[in-house]
Amino acid sequence: MNPLILPMAAHIALTSFLYVLLTIARAPKVWGIGKKPDGINPWAVVEPRISANLSNQFEWPVFFYAACILLIQNQSALAAAAWLAWIFIFGRVVHSCVQILTTNVRLRGLVFTINFLATLGLWIVVIFTLEPSATA
Repeated sequence: MNPLILPMAAHIALTSFLYVLLTIARAPKVWGIGKKPDGINPWAVVEPRISANLSNQFEWPVFFYAACILLIQNQSALAAAAWLAWIFIFGRVVHSCVQILTTNVRLRGLVFTINFLATLGLWIVVIFTLEPSATA
């Protein structure tokens, strides 16, 4: 199995977890389940942050997936690419925790840099490992 498959699956697991978390956070409002005795939704403060973080999983990660798929398609199973992919996943998990559990936008930006640089690194690997087109 190509070593890039597991980091891609890990990101799908993270995204699935966020969907479950968002469903739980919205349950008091949507179904009336889990409300406090006074009728307040205990998740009301974090629900918008969970939702925003879930949306983020469909933005920058698209470039991560594109790079991984190109490397897999061309059977480029480089150790550097696998390391960069796992660094990306680590960054995504930390970014999710920071975005959901805090309101520290500066820290969130710093943590995002991990994902950003790991993905750029993957694209550098793509550029230098794919053979030039024979039609050029």
